[in-house]
Amino acid sequence: MFNFCPSCASKKIKFEEGKVFRCPDCGFVYYHNIAAATGCIISVPSSDHLQVVRDGAERLLFLVRGKEPAVGKLDLPGGFVDVGEGALEGLYRELREEIGWTPPVPDGAGLSSVFRLFASFSNVYEYKNIKYNTCDMYFSVSAPGLRPEGLRLEQAEVAGVRFLKPEEIDFNQFAFESTKRAVKSYLRILD
Repeated sequence: MFNFCPSCASKKIKFEEGKVFRCPDCGFVYYHNIAAATGCIISVPSSDHLQVVRDGAERLLFLVRGKEPAVGKLDLPGGFVDVGEGALEGLYRELREEIGWTPPVPDGAGLSSVFRLFASFSNVYEYKNIKYNTCDMYFSVSAPGLRPEGLRLEQAEVAGVRFLKPEEIDFNQFAFESTKRAVKSYLRILD
């Protein structure tokens, strides 16, 4: 990441233990910590999905990635938590940005009353030749009545959405290993 010390421009900067940059010339120290990221499984009860489908199976909403990495692969709505945000605020913002939908929050209640944390995994997200080590936190929410036509997709990032029954999910089509693990955890599928 650093070829020169950002403080004194020394070429002697070292990356140690896979997490810290140290410059022996000026004493500069930089810990390359993880980035926080979220993902959300949005479950649509069967009786609410597309009105004509009443087969007793819930559908899960998946995004089709519209950009690299892993364009065309399945993903969950979510993304990086911005500076100044908690995980829930970041997830709520990402849902609004990516799919134009957010779950209703009851008056006087917080986001923790809406989302349920069910899994967390480490991940490596490579973007433009930079590897971001992430802590991915996965939440779930039920969305009765959510329909594809009620979504506004962020065209630069999302190529489409798919509402899939659990048995329709092709686990080889996931963009990221941590997302695949999260969906399996949600569905209680053991490897």
